[in-house]
Amino acid sequence: MSENRKIAEEVIEAVGGKSNIQSVAHCATRLRIIVIEKEKINQEQVEQINKVKGAFFNSGQYQIIFGTGTVNKIYDEVSQIGLDTLSASEQKKAAVKNGSTFQRAIRTFGDVFVPIIPVLVATGLFMGLRGLIMQEEILALVGMKPSDVSQNFILFTQVLTDTTFIFLPALVAWSTFRVFGGTPIIGLILGLMLVSPALPNAWDVAGGNVKPLHFFDFIPIVGYQASVLPAFISGIIGAKLERVIRKRVPESLDLIITPFLTLLVMITFSLLIIGPIFHTIENGILSVATTVLSWPLGISGLIIGGLNQLIVITGVHHIFNMLEIQLLAQYQNNPYNAIVTCSVAAQGGATLAVALKTKSAKLKALAFPSAFSAFLGITEPAIFGVNLRYGKPFFMALIGGAIGGFMASILGLKATGMAVTVIPGTLLYLNGQLLQYILVNLIAIAVAFILTYMFGYSDKVKKEIEQ
Repeated sequence: MSENRKIAEEVIEAVGGKSNIQSVAHCATRLRIIVIEKEKINQEQVEQINKVKGAFFNSGQYQIIFGTGTVNKIYDEVSQIGLDTLSASEQKKAAVKNGSTFQRAIRTFGDVFVPIIPVLVATGLFMGLRGLIMQEEILALVGMKPSDVSQNFILFTQVLTDTTFIFLPALVAWSTFRVFGGTPIIGLILGLMLVSPALPNAWDVAGGNVKPLHFFDFIPIVGYQASVLPAFISGIIGAKLERVIRKRVPESLDLIITPFLTLLVMITFSLLIIGPIFHTIENGILSVATTVLSWPLGISGLIIGGLNQLIVITGVHHIFNMLEIQLLAQYQNNPYNAIVTCSVAAQGGATLAVALKTKSAKLKALAFPSAFSAFLGITEPAIFGVNLRYGKPFFMALIGGAIGGFMASILGLKATGMAVTVIPGTLLYLNGQLLQYILVNLIAIAVAFILTYMFGYSDKVKKEIEQ
């Protein structure tokens, strides 16, 4: 029997056996189990299983942290044992009745925006690479100046960096329709209509080069390039409208009538009501966010860097995805990422201190890979497996994140993308900020490491906690 197969069987036994498991799914780092009776879970037995970095119950799911890569292998073994397996999104729907209304709303919000993030990450990397290549020092290495760069090459880089944001409403509407039970292709077309070239381009209107159309002499009509909220709200209403129409249309006419009525009603409603209202709200949110991020003396970095991982514990951190997307779409930079990455790095620093200070071989085996995982941008193994379990390391890491975030704010760091942090995040700072980025991360790690090593952990405390 392979080791992973043995682990899978031990997990099933520790959560109450097959009869207590409704379904199993996984995300990037965790095995997610919906159990029938929470009381049958043996928490201590789960935590003693090899490769388990922590486990907790949240929003109707029992989540066991294995880490990137490992979780896929354990999930495959669980699948072969014969349990009901679902995708992560399917299982979230199955667990939707659990948790508060606010928690369910945040999960839904995350379901909409998380699938869009990979293309935004890629776009951010393209921006970073373009920024690196176009630096005078880099061009000088091949005997060129910025003015020597071919216009065709610049056009090619614009295709790479601008396309996602030009058609962002289409991506948002597609994903929203998918989550709210509509037909995704109808959502995609609705989103494309919002950025139709027949409408005045939003960027040209903002620049004063083009005037918006006016319906009824007072409703401004523009394209919604790089907007998020109008497409999101249109997607929610559109998906629900499609389902209402589909229930009332004869099956023989459904293929024609349902998309026709859905698109006709929704594009009219979106351009005349939803767009003008929610575009104004969106600009207000963006204005408040940029004001907070520009607070003097590094105050915003201190607060956000210190509190970010507390928000991660609650599971509502996905709500900030929209903010980051808006920042990138509007300004082509993201100061929020630079601050948050320090809070992530600090958790890794605290975990590394525990790994080096403890004499427990099992804890070392858990803490070292958890610290490395945090340095790759995934903090759950470090938080739930080590830092939060022993208490003080987590709070020492919050201090490290606050100090690092403070420095990131003082230095004015701004990423070219989102969603990747610490080591992978270096690719978002190739536009002349790489050394400063490395510096603030090292500061966050060093503060968290020193505080944890000196004051935050001892094997004596470990024994007291585990008794």
